[in-house]
Amino acid sequence: MEAKFFAYKKNKVVPQAVCIRSSSTNQQQHVHMVGKDNWFDRLAINHLSKCVQHATGVRNNKSGYESLVEAAMVASHKFDPIQQRHLVIQALHTTLPNFIFSLTRMLPPSKFTRQVFAAFTTFFFAWLIGPSQVRESEVNGRREKNVVYVTKCRFLEETNCVGMCTNLCKIPTQSFIKDSMGMPLTMIPNFDDMSCEMIFGKDPPPLSDDPALKQPCYQLCTNFKLRD
Repeated sequence: MEAKFFAYKKNKVVPQAVCIRSSSTNQQQHVHMVGKDNWFDRLAINHLSKCVQHATGVRNNKSGYESLVEAAMVASHKFDPIQQRHLVIQALHTTLPNFIFSLTRMLPPSKFTRQVFAAFTTFFFAWLIGPSQVRESEVNGRREKNVVYVTKCRFLEETNCVGMCTNLCKIPTQSFIKDSMGMPLTMIPNFDDMSCEMIFGKDPPPLSDDPALKQPCYQLCTNFKLRD
């Protein structure tokens, strides 16, 4: 059974709060992140939000990351997990020009390409995932900088939802990077501290064996109580 994320009142979508920390702490963190968004961040956030809204058919009047989160919550409520993943892949295709996809698919698997993907993600997608850093891992017996370590995922922190993390971020992103850009990717979210590892060049496990999909709801998530 899936948790409900929205209630409907007078034909309006009313988001239900999800609390795993105090509201005052969440508000402070939200203000802190908004203050760090530059013009490029805001442009990218609003563009992705509008793409998700268009795919769901439900518009909202919010702005910035708050608008993206609300659009994602509508998608989580309105569509099943498989549909959610397809929706995100469709939206991600609009975030980069088409020639980038053609170019990256032409690059052979190598230490250089894996490290370029890691550096590119850290530099250009901080607006979506939050602060991150490139780390090393061992690939075929050699050390290389092909891992992006996200200190605290902005999307997971803002949505406070395990299901939204897996169905609207982890799984579709892995598929998108592999199928559209030719780079295997494994994302390993840590639901305890909200960090995440993105390992470029490594294929993810089958969904049936992925530990992230076996993760239960947050214990204090209010959405846990709103079930069919």
